[in-house]
Amino acid sequence: MDIIVEPIKVPLETNIIFGMSHFIKSVEDLYEVIVNTIPNAKFALAFNEASGQCLVRYEGNDERLIEAAKENQRRIAAGHTFLILLKDAFPINVLPGIKDCREVATVYCATANPVQVLLVESDGGRGVIGVIDGKSPRGIELASEKRDRIELLRKIGYKK
Repeated sequence: MDIIVEPIKVPLETNIIFGMSHFIKSVEDLYEVIVNTIPNAKFALAFNEASGQCLVRYEGNDERLIEAAKENQRRIAAGHTFLILLKDAFPINVLPGIKDCREVATVYCATANPVQVLLVESDGGRGVIGVIDGKSPRGIELASEKRDRIELLRKIGYKK
């Protein structure tokens, strides 16, 4: 077996949700979750089919994001994984609906950070071991940084 590190490459200011689902119906169901939760979001999703034709299935409303989602999933090439790319929207708004989707087995990450997917490859195909989401911590938050964090969350409307 080989271990492969595959980066997810996305346009600037794009958030991602990367996970695993078990059925081709996921494409339509995840699409519905996004449009019903954030109607104005620009987004794309791609799903790697793991049986039958084994195609990268996709949906979305932004061609640039659709192309990026398809290309990333083609390179990742792990069955039953999905990748959602969001522009002008945040994962926190759609994560509850994504997690409630009957087909979704797990969500590996939801982030705007650079992501690397850790894969294992055997003669049977590829599987996800995990992800590297962003960078490692450089220290412990100081009191001033804590105040900045609290202020930021209120400024952007996530806390009162």
